[in-house]
Amino acid sequence: MRGITFSRFNPGDSTKPPFQKLLDLFTQLLTYTSGDVNEALQWLTQLDNEYGLTDEDYGIGDFLKDLQDKGYLRENEAGEISITSKTEQTIRKSALEEIFGKLKKSGAGNHNIRKSGMGDELNAESRPYQFGDNVDHLDITASIHNAQVNHGIDSFNIDQEDLVIKETDFKTQTSTALMIDISHSMILYGEDRITPAKKVAMALSELITTRYPKDTLDIIVFGNDAWQIEIKDLPYLQVGPYHTNTVAGLELAMDLLRRRRNPNKQIFMITDGKPTCLKQGKQYYKNSFGLDRKILNRTLNLAAQCKKLKIPITTFMVATDPWLQQFVQEFTETNNGKAFFSGTDNLGKFLFHDFENGKRKLF
Repeated sequence: MRGITFSRFNPGDSTKPPFQKLLDLFTQLLTYTSGDVNEALQWLTQLDNEYGLTDEDYGIGDFLKDLQDKGYLRENEAGEISITSKTEQTIRKSALEEIFGKLKKSGAGNHNIRKSGMGDELNAESRPYQFGDNVDHLDITASIHNAQVNHGIDSFNIDQEDLVIKETDFKTQTSTALMIDISHSMILYGEDRITPAKKVAMALSELITTRYPKDTLDIIVFGNDAWQIEIKDLPYLQVGPYHTNTVAGLELAMDLLRRRRNPNKQIFMITDGKPTCLKQGKQYYKNSFGLDRKILNRTLNLAAQCKKLKIPITTFMVATDPWLQQFVQEFTETNNGKAFFSGTDNLGKFLFHDFENGKRKLF
């Protein structure tokens, strides 16, 4: 009889080698320090002194040497140390595992929808053969079984009525624009909201590039202005002394999605507050006190335009202030999109479920 034997958990029983254990922690620290190697190593050394992460056989100095030998760090002529592209990908993989769990890589463009038919991927369902069905999808075992049941086993004979077809699912390809608020409020009020946003962006980018390589992801940051960043820039992302120009972010997202050929398009927006800024020519129109009707109208107009273009907007409000709900509700209803008041601890869970559910249907 098979079973499971439980024993007392001992943290010292970890099978990970010392380098891997320190690397996992180091990549986490790099996310918090926005890629600052020196600061991350200082924190790691402090944690080692406080919690005894290393021993006499393997110290922080050994770890630093291994990082350089294995290609995780590089040193320029001035002696400055920085992370490499290998480290950037390691950070994204770490974020993917932390937030989305261990996901197995699957086929290209594997966005299933809840509809069976002449699609791309076989599923567990089957049905009788119909004229015009693709013979490549014949269930040979089930068809032969039917022939034997219907005609006996003495002489093999198979008719059209014996044939069984394996059902298939369609697979959709999606273009996603991810907007990240980098206004100053993302680190105010004693709560770090930018780090969870970065982790989610890194996890989503790693998910798309590995599991859904035919999908596209454009990443946009917005403060007083909005601009596109590359996936490799995510570990270094920081907030600035900015207001929240949601209009600029939406305009850039719509422009980027307009260039994508995928029929299914969507916008994910991670923010912690209301829009407070517009750009008029070279001047900025700002109002941080309440909801400014001029800014709000421009924002809602873009939400309505996205609805006409069949671009749903999912807003992840990384704050739970009741007075923000009215704006988010009006914005969401105008676009016919969705909204989540997630908080920093479950942002990834909400975004992941929404992304995975979206791939099962046509927008």
